[in-house]
Amino acid sequence: MNQLKRTPMYEIYQETGVKTIDFGGWELPVQFSSIKKEHEAVRTKAGLFDVSHMGEVEVKGKEALPFLQLLMTNDVSALSQGQVQYTAMCYEDGGTVDDLIIYKKADDDYLLVINASNIEKDLEWLHFHEWEGVSVTNRSSEVAQLALQGPIAEQVLQTLTATDLSNISFFRFQDGVNIAGVNALVSRTGYTGEDGFEIYCDNAGAPILWKKILDAGANEGVVPCGLGARDTLRFEARLPLYGQELTEEITPIEAGIGFAVKVKKQENFFGKVRLKQQKEVGPERKLVGIEMIDKGIPRTDYPVYSGDKKVGTVTTGTQSPTLKKNIGLALLDKAYTDIGTEVSVDIRNKQRLAKVIKTPFYKRSEK
Repeated sequence: MNQLKRTPMYEIYQETGVKTIDFGGWELPVQFSSIKKEHEAVRTKAGLFDVSHMGEVEVKGKEALPFLQLLMTNDVSALSQGQVQYTAMCYEDGGTVDDLIIYKKADDDYLLVINASNIEKDLEWLHFHEWEGVSVTNRSSEVAQLALQGPIAEQVLQTLTATDLSNISFFRFQDGVNIAGVNALVSRTGYTGEDGFEIYCDNAGAPILWKKILDAGANEGVVPCGLGARDTLRFEARLPLYGQELTEEITPIEAGIGFAVKVKKQENFFGKVRLKQQKEVGPERKLVGIEMIDKGIPRTDYPVYSGDKKVGTVTTGTQSPTLKKNIGLALLDKAYTDIGTEVSVDIRNKQRLAKVIKTPFYKRSEK
């Protein structure tokens, strides 16, 4: 049996007695209190997540931009220094290698943040296409990542740094920020649908920041959060999870992240031909939101029917902690994707009625 990997936060998990599980080969907590409490804290106040299992890869050199333009579906040339971009990497057939975010540190220096379950696969893909003038370096084992998410995230984090966090706008970052004595890269990004920050530092700094942030937010209702709330939060905001909404068989267009696919850019990136066709004529299947009319919760991999015909599959589903409704994301044949279309979900061998609804299920109100 393989030894589970641990983040720099593991000793704190042991101290607090929180239960951990095997999450893609990592020993991580599902919850500290309860998924619903942690979910609500992020929606109303703030929650702190350990996401140090994510991968970090440096791409450097004078050929870094042409290299990334070939590998990425988004237009990396549009990035300015200090800016972050969401993108996908695809195979030639348009299937998804991974979805990720890119940090532009300089014209010849980029940081890719990739999904933990895809680190080895992504590195193999990147190294296979590497050429002279570009270097790809895996920094995943050296970099820890915490995410402070929620309406009061800025207010709490600001008490620990002299850097004016209000100057870091959405999908921007600042490197070399001193937070409670720890040197960090801070970006206004996240995976919850709320305002907040993702904080990158060395492994030794993560436990220090974890304790300092929770102490700073203790009287404000900031709580530690596990994988469970991270999943329900991202799901309500319709943020895809690789392995469910995106796979080697599901293209970014089918998954509804066509905004990150720039088929008009000059470079012939991997998957461009198929993705351009899907953008122009529409994909034969699409990811949509569904809400249960009958009782039952649509779970991952449950088949979806129209009459006796299977028309798709649920990718993610749960009872929404915010909306108190049984909802799901489902990849359905194009003919069944209009808002209001009724379908049925096979829940434990019983057909349960549902309808297609608008997404995202949750969108935070702008101040």
